[in-house]
Amino acid sequence: MSSLDRIPWVLFALRVSVFLVMVMWTLDKFVRPEHTASIFEHFYGLGRLDTGLMYVLAAAELALLGFVAGFAQRLAYGADLILHGISTSSSYRQYLHPFDNANLLFFAAWPMLGACFALYYLRDLDSRWRFPQCVSRDQ
Repeated sequence: MSSLDRIPWVLFALRVSVFLVMVMWTLDKFVRPEHTASIFEHFYGLGRLDTGLMYVLAAAELALLGFVAGFAQRLAYGADLILHGISTSSSYRQYLHPFDNANLLFFAAWPMLGACFALYYLRDLDSRWRFPQCVSRDQ
């Protein structure tokens, strides 16, 4: 297998692994909307948000999870990159004190942000098990 033949497999592995994290965060919004509301309050300064709004946000996020199928790559991968970038940067206080509490875990967001960037930047090479295969890519 040539180097170029391996790239789609690597991108597929990135797509699935990023999806696993994102789907768990989305499910958390459905299962524990109060937890999500507290995160929005603490990290984004958005006050206590209504539980119903958390469900709406979770449903919208579910639509973006179609990126696991390689669908609408420019839009879905781009939105994922932007949302994860906002999430990563909003945790800046934890990066300043890495050894307090569980703050060290926040550093795991950086490799995932790199994976999101790689997926977006190399989306035209991400062709393994992409739906629909017959539709031209949205470069």
